[in-house]
Amino acid sequence: MLSHADVANAAVIGVPHAVRGESVVALVVLRPWADTAPEAILDHAKGRLAKFEVPKRVVIVDGLPTTTTGKTRKALLREEYQDLFAE
Repeated sequence: MLSHADVANAAVIGVPHAVRGESVVALVVLRPWADTAPEAILDHAKGRLAKFEVPKRVVIVDGLPTTTTGKTRKALLREEYQDLFAE
């Protein structure tokens, strides 16, 4: 997804799923001028990733939480989004 011209940053997390155990959700930060739909980013990913690697859902967010060294805080993202997307 980072290869998409309108994507500034992205993180992929697993959220609980009743049947599969986990479902993959991509959280994407767009560049300031971009107005891209989540479906367009998902289609972009489908053309470049294996079927099992493609996220089930793409969510556009304003920003991603980071540590002081600049790494994405995925544990915090999982806590925030686990109930929202649980299936």
